[in-house]
Amino acid sequence: MLHGEPHPGNVLTTKNGLLFMDLETCCRGPVEFDLAHAPKEVSGHYPGANQDLLRDCRILVLAMITTWRGDRGDQLQNGRRLGTEWLGQIRTALECKELNVLG
Repeated sequence: MLHGEPHPGNVLTTKNGLLFMDLETCCRGPVEFDLAHAPKEVSGHYPGANQDLLRDCRILVLAMITTWRGDRGDQLQNGRRLGTEWLGQIRTALECKELNVLG
């Protein structure tokens, strides 16, 4: 079971410690998908994580948030600029991946 979108806005403090909560995006899948939402330093605490899958999940997460920047109702300051910047990062990551595969 995965949280689906772990970030500080989805953390509850309980008497038993921190709890990720977001019924909208919970799902099943590899832990690498949740790790892709976290800073890269966090994945160091998961030595068994598949690094190739984690890289693919990071590209997927970036594609998801980039898509939100195209929403007409998006209210993130500088959202369009960020979306354009992130789209460039996705293209670069995919080109590098192709070169590594062909390589």
